[in-house]
Amino acid sequence: MQEEVLIGNVKLNYKHYAGLDLYSDGPIENEIFDIVRKNKKEEYPAIIEKKGSWPILYHLSELRSNIVEWIPMKGNEKVLEVGAGCGAITGMLSEKAGEVIACDLSRRRSEINATRNSECDNVTIHVGNFRDIEPDLPGDFDFIFLIGVFEYGQGYIGTDSPYENFLLMLKKHLKKNGRIVIAIENRTGLKYFAGAQEDHLGTYFSGIEGYSKDAVARTFTRNGLIRIFKKCGMNDYHFYYPYPDYKLMTALHSDDHLPQYGELQDNVRNYDRDRLILFNEKRAYECLIHDGMYPDFANSFEVILGPGFDTVYCKYSNDRADQFKIRTDIVVDKLGRKLIKKYPLNEAAIEHVFGMQDAYYGLREKYRGGDLEVNDCQLDEKSRCAMFSYVNGIPLTALFDACLESDDMDSFNALFREYLRRIGYREDYPVTDYDLIFPNILVNGPIWTIIDYEWTYGKCIPAKEIAFRALYSYKLEDRSRDKLDVKALYEMLGLKDEDIKNLLSEEAEFQKYVTGRRKSQVEMWKLIGRNAIVPKELAGSVDAARSAEEIQIYVDEGDGYSEDDSIFPEETYDDHNTVTIDVECNDQVGNIRIDPAFASCIVTLKQVLWNDVSLEEGDLHISIHPNGSWISEDSIVFGTDDPNIEFGFADSKIEKKRENHLKVTMMMTLIPKESAIALEDSLRVPDEEKQGEKEEFFGKIKRKIFSKD
Repeated sequence: MQEEVLIGNVKLNYKHYAGLDLYSDGPIENEIFDIVRKNKKEEYPAIIEKKGSWPILYHLSELRSNIVEWIPMKGNEKVLEVGAGCGAITGMLSEKAGEVIACDLSRRRSEINATRNSECDNVTIHVGNFRDIEPDLPGDFDFIFLIGVFEYGQGYIGTDSPYENFLLMLKKHLKKNGRIVIAIENRTGLKYFAGAQEDHLGTYFSGIEGYSKDAVARTFTRNGLIRIFKKCGMNDYHFYYPYPDYKLMTALHSDDHLPQYGELQDNVRNYDRDRLILFNEKRAYECLIHDGMYPDFANSFEVILGPGFDTVYCKYSNDRADQFKIRTDIVVDKLGRKLIKKYPLNEAAIEHVFGMQDAYYGLREKYRGGDLEVNDCQLDEKSRCAMFSYVNGIPLTALFDACLESDDMDSFNALFREYLRRIGYREDYPVTDYDLIFPNILVNGPIWTIIDYEWTYGKCIPAKEIAFRALYSYKLEDRSRDKLDVKALYEMLGLKDEDIKNLLSEEAEFQKYVTGRRKSQVEMWKLIGRNAIVPKELAGSVDAARSAEEIQIYVDEGDGYSEDDSIFPEETYDDHNTVTIDVECNDQVGNIRIDPAFASCIVTLKQVLWNDVSLEEGDLHISIHPNGSWISEDSIVFGTDDPNIEFGFADSKIEKKRENHLKVTMMMTLIPKESAIALEDSLRVPDEEKQGEKEEFFGKIKRKIFSKD
């Protein structure tokens, strides 16, 4: 084998390659290699959507590089990347630095890396064990990156103190004031308590319990990492907290800018494997944030060993069309003042960022004399960013949430009317911020300030339409807001059903416009198809004081079933033990589960409609799974105190809108549990010979239930 070969402009050095790849994801690596050989980077998003595969998303998504993209560099730095893998980070480092030296144990992964980044003329990849490569490395690196690597220190170094020795070994190759950057999972990240499996081992709670001696990887708590740093004499360290984690980071907090109440929404993202949901992570995070404990329970860390940066927070909006991809930073200047900066993430997005100043001028003029302030905007053409003052205040969202949590609808309605009054000022002025949703307004006493106005247009849009969009977004963000009666608020706005239908259609088109018709991360999570499971002991627990005839509904719109987010509808059984339930859901719905009672019973499904349209047999694409037994073409017996009927939409081809309604009319009769169990036993199919008869029977059930008449 040649000691050094070229793939495009990238050098591959095989001097220390032993001829065997000891670390591999198997055949999927050959598929990824085939993709990068035959396709350009701009084609990766469409391929990721088509494949619906976690390894392909993980290795090819541009969101992977967010973890290093934000780090300030001048462009002439010398960088070492240890454990470069398939090159998701290497390409970004090549853009930012003067020279990149990468190391990886796997020949196949290094070939993938070199192929996808073949246009980079400043990258050299060393293939082999890092212990063998390390003596040949120079000692003048500005940055050394360990992204998802430090946890494998035992395998890299293999000594009694592998992690300390790993850092001391790397420290020798840093120039003065150089930095080591570590991205790693937090051993006590909240998601692992809440039911996510340990990332490297695929087991529950193994990290929390401290790992076994033979664990292939080992992550650490915040204090655990600090102890290692101090043992190595590295006392200049700075913790950042990637969210949801470092792999597909969308936001980055720091000790100088921790998340605020209600900010953390994207907690259930189990792309790699199924998980449990043991509690509501959003609410748990809110309690931890309130008590100042977020740093200990963040899911991941990014640590800068060496001089810190001015950046204390950043947020990525790069799951969009190219012309709208931006990064928002909060930085601290030399006087200790916070400043907001918005950067384009590519050449195509420069116009979008620079257009924010025109939006500021237009909105400032519109609200002159009114009761809405507009955060100022200046352009820094040298740095190619838009700059804004940092505004103190409470997000309007938090004020609405406080009203809901205290069941104070009078205050909620009064606050909403105040919002309407303020945004409706000079409604006929031809400038409108289309994105005047509640999180984009900060309240500080009587002063309300618009802090984000990137979607501002030079035309009049009625205030009621902006308010509708704000309400729609507000409710969509958090299922705990389902108790909000938006219909009454829509009536306050004077919106009729046809108006709402048109506005929902406009919202769907706007989202497609922003994303370039690409799938969102939520849609990708759903496409990959991992399950979020609520254990029966939690989901099925019954309050002894609860009526046996009470109905409970669970809706899975991407986060699995949750007891906290379940619904107890106002509708109850009438004198004929019949009820019609209207279940609302969005276009991410996978399953809807209806618990018709809290006791053994017989349920007759009289009619099932989807968006007021019956599903005839030829168009039937949903599944019905009761945990009881069918006793006729439309009736089910349940020999359990936890009866439920699940309607499945995951593989459905029926049309899903932004807002959908499953309408079910059913009749329920309570019967003794012993009788129900005996009846179920008599209905069981005894052998495979009756399977065809059983399938024909279910066909009749479907025809009967979904017939409009």
